[in-house]
Amino acid sequence: MSHPPYVIDELISAKSIAARIETLAREIQGRFGDTDKLVVVGLLRGSFVFIADLVRELDLPVEVDFLEASSYGDGMESSREVRILKDLRGEIGGRDVLVVEDIVDTGFTLSHVMHLLKSRSPARIETIALLDKPTRREVDIKATWTGFEIPDEFVVGYGIDYAQRNRNLPYIGKVRFT
Repeated sequence: MSHPPYVIDELISAKSIAARIETLAREIQGRFGDTDKLVVVGLLRGSFVFIADLVRELDLPVEVDFLEASSYGDGMESSREVRILKDLRGEIGGRDVLVVEDIVDTGFTLSHVMHLLKSRSPARIETIALLDKPTRREVDIKATWTGFEIPDEFVVGYGIDYAQRNRNLPYIGKVRFT
C-alpha cells in the first residue's frame, strides 16, 4: 500500500518531552510511593519509547509488561473495533498498575483496555498518556496523567507511527501531506 508524499513539522521537541516526563514521574511517585511493585503496562506499539523513558525516571520498584491492542491497522482513522493482539504475560490481580498509552484519540482503545484490566482486579490502576486529542473523543475516558494536549493533527515520532514509519523520530511531529 503506497502512501501520499508528506513532510513532518516538529510539534513537540525532544527536550520538551524529556522535561515533561520528569514532572510526570514525580507525580506518579507521589501516587504510588507506598507500592511494593508497580506493574507498568505499555500499550504496544506506540508507547514503547515513552515507557522506556518514563520507567527510567521512576524511583519505584517496577515491573514492565506489554499489551498490544489495535484499532487502526495501517490507516489514519480508528476503526472503533479494538482487538487484543498480545495479552499481558504477568498477573495483575491485587497489584498496582500504571497503563501507559501513546495517544488518546477517540478513546476506544484505552476504554477497552481499562475494562479488560479492571476485570482482573488490580489493587489500584491508573493511566498515563503522552498525548491527548480531546476534540476527537467519542468515549468518556481521560488518562490520570497527560503529557501534552494536542489539536486534531495526525502526529508521528517518539514511538508513534504512520504505516510503521517515523517511530524513531526523537520528537513529536505533525504530518503534512504535500
